[in-house]
Amino acid sequence: MESNKIAIAALLLILLIVAINVAMVAIARSWTKSGDSRWMSALRDTLSKPMDSSANKSMDELRKQVEELEKKKNGE
Repeated sequence: MESNKIAIAALLLILLIVAINVAMVAIARSWTKSGDSRWMSALRDTLSKPMDSSANKSMDELRKQVEELEKKKNGE
């Protein structure tokens, strides 16, 4: 008798967790599908573009210098 009550309580707890998760998914989908989801587009833009740090800029300059030197070397 007591084990049946524990099993029913555990089942209710699992159902409650599943219901809450379904509600959260529905809320998140409605936020992202609405036209006012600026945070989603900002996150996508941030993840898609490379980081423009000073270290990255200096590495780009170094790459260009190496390419120029290789062109001069091959041209001679």
